[in-house]
Amino acid sequence: MLLMMGAVNIQMVARGYLAWEISHSAISVAFIGAGFAPPILVLSIFGGVVADRLERKKILQISQFGMLLIALAVAFSIKTNTVSIYHLFAASIAQGTIWAFLMPARQAIITQLVEKKQLTNAVALNASGMSLTTLISPAVGGVIYGVFGVEFTYYSIALLAGTAILFTSFIPNIPKLSKSGKKVWVEMKEGISYVNTNKTVMWLIVLAMTTTLLGMPFRTLLPVQIDEIFKAGPEALGLLMSMIGLGALLGSLFIAGMKQTQSRGLTLLITSFISGIAILINSMVTQYWMALLLMIVLGIGDSGRRTLNSSLLMEHTDDNYRGRVMGIYMMNFGLIPVGVIPLGLIAEFAGVQMAFACAGGLLILSSLAVTLSTDKIRSL
Repeated sequence: MLLMMGAVNIQMVARGYLAWEISHSAISVAFIGAGFAPPILVLSIFGGVVADRLERKKILQISQFGMLLIALAVAFSIKTNTVSIYHLFAASIAQGTIWAFLMPARQAIITQLVEKKQLTNAVALNASGMSLTTLISPAVGGVIYGVFGVEFTYYSIALLAGTAILFTSFIPNIPKLSKSGKKVWVEMKEGISYVNTNKTVMWLIVLAMTTTLLGMPFRTLLPVQIDEIFKAGPEALGLLMSMIGLGALLGSLFIAGMKQTQSRGLTLLITSFISGIAILINSMVTQYWMALLLMIVLGIGDSGRRTLNSSLLMEHTDDNYRGRVMGIYMMNFGLIPVGVIPLGLIAEFAGVQMAFACAGGLLILSSLAVTLSTDKIRSL
């Protein structure tokens, strides 16, 4: 996971900044940043069914090989001077297709490796590792991009993805759970019905979708803020994104120490407010060092939200439905374009700071609405 997420974080820096260098258009950067989302929205439930039917270790390895091929394809287009916005958009869509299968299996396999009483801590440990890569990888990617160029950056991404395949082979061979002879669409329908009847799971997914819709899209416009507001380059973008990772690492380590008896639901809601406040304040700053500090706060809020949401979902889901529920949960990342496209248009015509202000304000309001609408989450 450290190797795979390292590759993903480096490519986020490289793809976003390369898109900005090619187009100098905020809306183009937004589209490239959100290209992975439609396949996730369409295919995640199917990916969840696959995670319940097949051996999850093999799904991980096949998906990692796909990520390797994407990185090599982009590197080849850069080497031959044929790279364009369309290449980057196609790579983003291909990545989203792979993630629709990778992430449900990646999340669900944790429950097969640890006991239920260790689940929250295991998910938090997993999130800590992801946060560590978010801390280190963007800064490393920014330096590689600035010093060695974008082509070498994509070769580095391919190397990390390839090495991840090797290390995944050390995971024990865990037998598949489902031996159902039902048709895929029937199992998909059963997964949706299960979420509708399990109100705790339903509200956790609603919270995940609303916070992702408003909290994630602003990141795709960070290259615009770096260039237009701070007058800096890819190294500065990498460091800014690394500060999100630092905050996420601190937040996930805190979550890892929480016990099942503590108010994890209330903590989940508080972290959503923290993310919204950080984005809102970031819309007002003009000093780079202030943005760095705010990204740490944002990372703390984001990691708490994602870690607690995932662990609570898996705890309150029956074993035979876990892959499908995590597939539905992954759909929330498919909603990112719904937030990215309006945000990109606002940035194009009213400036990136106004776009950030809208995102932060709406995230605060949506978190308040969920908090007041139900006690299902507050009581967890």
